[in-house]
Parts: sequence; C-alpha cells; structure tokens
Amino acid sequence: MNIILLGPPGAGKGTQARMLVEERGMVQLSTGDMLREAKDSGTEMGKIVADVMARGALVTDEIVIGLIKEKLETVKANGFIFDGFPRTLAQADALGDLLATMNETLDAVIEMRVDDEALVARIVARSTCAGCGEVYNDNTKPIPADGVCTNCGQSKEFKRRADDNEESLKTRLMEYYKQTSPLIGYYYAKDSLSRVDGLGDIEAVQAEIKVALDA
Repeated sequence: MNIILLGPPGAGKGTQARMLVEERGMVQLSTGDMLREAKDSGTEMGKIVADVMARGALVTDEIVIGLIKEKLETVKANGFIFDGFPRTLAQADALGDLLATMNETLDAVIEMRVDDEALVARIVARSTCAGCGEVYNDNTKPIPADGVCTNCGQSKEFKRRADDNEESLKTRLMEYYKQTSPLIGYYYAKDSLSRVDGLGDIEAVQAEIKVALDA
C-alpha cells in the first residue's frame, strides 16, 4: 500500500507516519531525509544531489523523482508513505507517472485537516526529542518532570525549531495554501482522498487513518 499524507506544517504528518511505519512495516519517504541520505551515499544520483546542494541551487523535481524511483526499486516494504512530496500539481503528475511505469499504485491520500488558529497555538508550544523525534507540547504533552523522553527512555535533550513561531508559521501556511492545497481537489477528483481531523489527539487521528486505509 502506497499513501500520501497531506496537511499544513504542524498537522502531525510525521508523527502519524512513524506510527504507520511501526505498525504496518511501511517505509516513510521524506524528501529532506532522502536528500541528506543521497548526498552522502556516493551513488550517481547522490553525486548529483551533493553537487546541487553544494552550489546552493534548488533540487529539481526530476532529482526527487529519481530518488523515489531508487527507493521503490531497492527497498522492500509493505508500502511507502510519501511525506513532503508531492507539494505541487506538477509533482503529483510526475509521481503518478512514475508509479504507473513501475506498476505501482497510489492507494490512498489522507488529508489531515486543521484549524489555522489552533494549529498556530499548537506549534508555538512544540518541542521534540533530539534523540528519537518524539513530539511534546507545553500545554497538552509537556516534557516529563525528570527530563527523560518517554518514547526512547534515553534522551534528555529537547529542541524547538527556529521557525516554530507565529510569524514564520503564518508564512509557511501561506506557502502551503498557495502551492500544496490544490492537491486536495486534484486527489478528490481522482477519488483517492480521505479526510481526518488533524487536531484530534494522536490516538484518535491514528484511528481515523486506520479506518480510511482499511476501508
């Protein structure tokens, strides 16, 4: 099963993707992670990525599609979760073409819907474990009193993203609505779209996603 998680920054896509990886044996394909991994891999594609990044140039859609193709060809999994890609209609078309040429299908697109004001309130209070990426929130899930991550049980280091502030988040939301939100209509027209409440608690969102995937 191959799926896309759609939603604005802070909607919880990464958290839900990690849970799907653990429970279903899927592989999360995060654009940022793939680029960092490729840069240090020494492969032909990796050399291209390293050169582009060294020049400070933008990584093209063709390069990202090439990295996805490599993963689909070499990694064995019970499906893939596309996280952070596609972001535009052109990328959605390119991904669809790639999957078709590889006799793969896109089985579901999950839109994690949010209220903008509630999302901003959530994000400005967010911090993550530096060791495992577990997400904490000052209001709803504070860092444990003993300062040890409850997920990995080891890390005592927690960090906040520099752009997890109201002004930066509103800029990121605007980019999402301009570039990525058209994908909602795109996949709705393809009868691939399901919607869940992205601002529910983690377990409730997980349950909604499970219903959508198992329908």
